[in-house]
Amino acid sequence: MRNISLYLDVDGVICPFGATGTTDWVSAWRSSDAGFLDVTYACELVESLNQLARRPGLRCVWLTSWEGMAPKYLCPAIGLAGQEWPVLVCDGPGGGESWWKLQAIQQDLENFAPDRAVWIDDQLEFESAARSWASSFGARLLLISPHARRGLPIAEFESVRAFL
Repeated sequence: MRNISLYLDVDGVICPFGATGTTDWVSAWRSSDAGFLDVTYACELVESLNQLARRPGLRCVWLTSWEGMAPKYLCPAIGLAGQEWPVLVCDGPGGGESWWKLQAIQQDLENFAPDRAVWIDDQLEFESAARSWASSFGARLLLISPHARRGLPIAEFESVRAFL
């Protein structure tokens, strides 16, 4: 059994910003009320994440500005079985020189020491400090930064599956 952590963002990954037309997953985008806002998502992505999360040795972790609202509101709204996933949170005001998500993943990796990890966040493309830090892990850490208006496409999801 492997020890792998998957760190997952919501906005721009599961729920793209301003999605229109068909998804990369073939079907039309679906909208759902997540309690405090409407979210748009691809049903096939949610089904694929649910299937992936059942893999032995895979620990799925929320790393999103939604924090505890992801398991509480998003999961029931879109059918994602992530209610029991751990949630990493911003420790402090969120300002300063370092991105809070980088600090959170660094601490979590130190605490849980997975053999490998995947970090999926649309913001990674713009966070040079995170990419630089991640390069020290070599092939043990896979970074995926989907386009925020398209969400996680099939090809990048398949890269995650192959990495696992």
